[in-house]
Amino acid sequence: MKRRQIIVKNGPKAVGPYSAAIQVDHTVYVSGQLGIDLEANLVGDDIVTQTRKAIENLENTLRSAGLELKDIVKTTVYLSDMDNFELMNQTYAIYFAHPYPARTAFEVARLPKNALVEIEAIAVASELPDFEDEKKTQKCKGKYCID
Repeated sequence: MKRRQIIVKNGPKAVGPYSAAIQVDHTVYVSGQLGIDLEANLVGDDIVTQTRKAIENLENTLRSAGLELKDIVKTTVYLSDMDNFELMNQTYAIYFAHPYPARTAFEVARLPKNALVEIEAIAVASELPDFEDEKKTQKCKGKYCID
């Protein structure tokens, strides 16, 4: 089994001690993405804007692994208010094509940064990438590591 951390060059950094994505063989597990900018600030205060940005962050993370949205096989959508489901759904449909990924969506009590939506994904690569011996490029201080 081959495993590597996906380093996202042009996206928001993790807001905690976790990887943005991990690849194990052909499968890429992407951590939940919020609708945040490069400085980790929420973008917009409405579900449409935050859903768009969360999916764009998801797409950027996948690109760092050499994948695209079409490679996603499963998503999980966390909503702070299920009343936002329909608008999130309409926005989500803009980015994904048939056959859509399997998906679960549910309401949670609260999301980081008081976001309205968070989306995580599992994607599958058609070809196994070249897993080079990656040099440790992160510097760890306290409980968090940075690139």
